[in-house]
Amino acid sequence: MNTSRLFHFLFQGNLVKRIAVGLVLGILVALVNESVKNSTGVDLASSFGVLGQIFVKALRAVAPILIFFLVMAALANKKVGSKSNMKEIIVLYLVGTFLAAVAAVIASMAFPSDVALAVKEDASSAPQSVGQVMLTLVLNVVDNPLNAIFKANFIGVLAWSIGLGLALRHASDATKQVVFDFAEGISKIVHVIISFAPFGVFGLVAETLSDKGLSALGGYVHLLFVLIGTMLFTAFVLNPILVYWKIRRNPYPLVWTCVRESGVTAFFTRSSAANIPVNIELAKRLNLDEETYSVAIPLGANINMAGAAITITVLTLAAVHTLGIEVSFVSAVLLSIVAALCACGASGVAGGSLLLIPLACSLFGITDDIAAQMIGVGFVIGILQDSTETALNSSTDVLFTAAVCIEEERKNG
Repeated sequence: MNTSRLFHFLFQGNLVKRIAVGLVLGILVALVNESVKNSTGVDLASSFGVLGQIFVKALRAVAPILIFFLVMAALANKKVGSKSNMKEIIVLYLVGTFLAAVAAVIASMAFPSDVALAVKEDASSAPQSVGQVMLTLVLNVVDNPLNAIFKANFIGVLAWSIGLGLALRHASDATKQVVFDFAEGISKIVHVIISFAPFGVFGLVAETLSDKGLSALGGYVHLLFVLIGTMLFTAFVLNPILVYWKIRRNPYPLVWTCVRESGVTAFFTRSSAANIPVNIELAKRLNLDEETYSVAIPLGANINMAGAAITITVLTLAAVHTLGIEVSFVSAVLLSIVAALCACGASGVAGGSLLLIPLACSLFGITDDIAAQMIGVGFVIGILQDSTETALNSSTDVLFTAAVCIEEERKNG
């Protein structure tokens, strides 16, 4: 392979293939890292891990400003009186999250998990009530716009971009064009960052597997089986059913595209927020309505949390089963509702859903100390749990958005 072909493959070739190469190389580095470190003193995994840190940091840095201008430009340039698909997308988000929680309850009862409650973690920052979660959401909405961008408060960023976008709908064409040009410029920067995804995945995989290793999962294999099994069931059974309900044709080609091109990246970045630029780029390649996806995908990163609902439910019921607490039908339904609602308030960063476990545990009278230990269990298995959760959450954002856009095209036929 000559230099030009190598350069083309590394930076311009098929993204999925390049990410697969980065994945394989990352695993190889993790496998040989210990022997190389013992013989030469060089920690290859940590050295290459910098690539992953840079990639994730770049995505997180560009995401808030991208959302701010993209949503504002989409709304400002939206024709007054034109139809919006947001209602249908939000319904899919909420229904999908609730059904995922129900599936998690059924799986937990069918395959009950016992865990060793010995891990101590500080849960002082965990929300103590539904009211506190809702208050936090409201406070994020009214946050200072500059502070929201600087601190990656995506709810605040969305609120201000929607407000300004609606206000600018009656602005002059020149003003709207300036906003649109900013959005386009930032989108080009995102495209450049995403082209480096294979290097980022390579670094993330090398460092993570070398540091934790699969042996770190230990006695939590069964719990992981229930968690990941439920997430896979949601991704490949429940979600396709909802998508078929919308588009009335075989949903799996679309499902597989979203899992392959969005889920794979999200699996390694472990951040729905960081994966927003990836989803927006995918939506653009799928030729979806920009006015719809530029708002729906950032919104989905904050409220479409099927994976988080599954994590909250499964870990809570693991504690319930370990303590020998009986679960009634009413309490199971209530847990599904609470898990779905609270998942919408989960942070869009790695491990964000774990801090909501004490809230769900409180439904069964489980003390904060035990709930905090379950948070510790979550961190132990987080190498796979949080990655799979984020992959489900993020890929579903673009999947449901695409389903509604395709349905609209079919109706307008």
